[in-house]
Amino acid sequence: MRMGRVAKRPQRRWWIAGWLCVCLSTLAVDAVEPLVTGDWLVSHILSDPEQLNPLTSNDSGAAGVLRYIFESLLDRHPHTLELRPSLATARPQISADHLTYTFTLRQDAHFQDGKPLTGQDVLFSIKALKNPWVNAPFLRVYYQSLVQAELVDDFTLRLVAKEPYFKNESVLGEVTVLPRHYYDPEGLMQTLSVTDLDAMRPGDAATEASPQAKQARQFAEQFNANFARNPLGSGPYKFHSWKTGQEVVLQRDPRYWGIGKAGIDQTYLDQRTMRVFNNTDAALVALKAGEIDSMALQPIQHLKQTSGARFEKQFAKHLFFSPSYIYLGWNNTHPLFRDRRVRQAMTYLTNRQQMVKTLLFELGEVVNGPIYLFRPEYDKSLESYPYDPQKALQLLSEAGWHDTDGDGILDKIIDGQKTPFRFEIKFNSGNEIRKSVALTVQDEMKKHGIDVSVRQLDWTIYLDEVRNRKFDAIILGWGMPATEPDEYQVWHSSQAENKGSNHIGYKNARVDALLEEYRRTFDADKRTALYREFQQILHAEQPYTFLFIQKSILALERRMHNVTLYPQGPRALEWWVPKAQQRYHEISQ
Repeated sequence: MRMGRVAKRPQRRWWIAGWLCVCLSTLAVDAVEPLVTGDWLVSHILSDPEQLNPLTSNDSGAAGVLRYIFESLLDRHPHTLELRPSLATARPQISADHLTYTFTLRQDAHFQDGKPLTGQDVLFSIKALKNPWVNAPFLRVYYQSLVQAELVDDFTLRLVAKEPYFKNESVLGEVTVLPRHYYDPEGLMQTLSVTDLDAMRPGDAATEASPQAKQARQFAEQFNANFARNPLGSGPYKFHSWKTGQEVVLQRDPRYWGIGKAGIDQTYLDQRTMRVFNNTDAALVALKAGEIDSMALQPIQHLKQTSGARFEKQFAKHLFFSPSYIYLGWNNTHPLFRDRRVRQAMTYLTNRQQMVKTLLFELGEVVNGPIYLFRPEYDKSLESYPYDPQKALQLLSEAGWHDTDGDGILDKIIDGQKTPFRFEIKFNSGNEIRKSVALTVQDEMKKHGIDVSVRQLDWTIYLDEVRNRKFDAIILGWGMPATEPDEYQVWHSSQAENKGSNHIGYKNARVDALLEEYRRTFDADKRTALYREFQQILHAEQPYTFLFIQKSILALERRMHNVTLYPQGPRALEWWVPKAQQRYHEISQ
């Protein structure tokens, strides 16, 4: 699950039928002409990625870059979302007790520097994830059950879990494979086993004193610090350059091991340039001027600024729901928001339907929980909190909030001190939708005796403050898989510590128990029942005010061919440009 910079309803049948029709029509057109390589895709990004270390990054901007550079043992078929082999020759052999997974690797894969990819690299990648000092708590949470990993031979890997986890095949198969020689040139992880690493507890005196822990910590310190801007993987695109505040450039690897291989995605565009515009109006000007080829349009841009014949001749617009949602997160450890009645009141004071209407121009839907709308686990029976200021004021009064001094701001005695109801909402700069949400909430709260200030921050600074819980309230988004969800990363109380993804510090013993049981349950219907209860608890507690899923609007230069809308959106990996329409004919240096 990735934090999104931007950021999930028509009927499900219509949505699925829609992308199937696009897919079939696109394939029919492009089948007439042979696919060729060449040209660039210059696309808009709102800000720089936080960093490009594949294990320690957790923002959607970085994910959008790294997915072209790195690979895993398995990936998912874009249409069916079924697991399929990538660096592995097949899906793993799984023991009857769901504890042992044996993967066999391809023997023809290599990294972008030409060095062969073997089981040693996969084993190293898993060790790096399991290293408790590596800044990857959001990833490590999925590997808690993994206690042993060993090589049967150079291309066969056996992984053993201490308890069943229904997503183990996916989680283990989709681990990002790093070149050991590049990310651990001193071989610091070589003598450490997964079993050793699993037993290490930072802060524990015995752990800290052991030579193995010192070695693991030494590796982590170097790994966390030295690989933020220089990724190296085995994927079809290799990192070329990053000019901060300007652009990130990837180039197609002409020596990519998968070229011409059956079952391996082929790539055609020679270069991917992701150009930074932290203002969407400036980005649209650049799009119309031909400086960029694609961008995600804001709703008002889609409806009011890109509807002319000239624009439509040059650009196609693709609309789709991507699995992500936007939320207002309340710091549950803050004195103002420890009482769930207050958090409920905040939701009653947030006119979410009006936001969808006026900010998204109906290109979105209100959501009531963290599960993707089109998944069977999503609880459609939850009754959405309406906009109801009187109900909000009633709840605040019950929680002890009154204007006792007549200054127009509610107050309450908290920890022996008179405390005004005053807080700040933070969000990332350049995101106009989030800015509008913050200002709308600020205006509404003011009408009802709550003093709200808003502050926008650069993306990297913002993420740092979120992870260190230096906020009262935040506006942020989560990307989600369109496959089976696992909400442990965001909602389990253990993830409120050590800069985990439970940024708001929400803790609930019953939620913990549900999330844990869900992971051990292989029956899909039973998992759905567990998550219905989980969503009902969140609905009552309102640790977030869940806002909406927004329809993505991609404007794309029409010279790009083979554009298909899959369940998780379009895949630029597949796009190509006929020779006669190619704009760029040389690789940038």
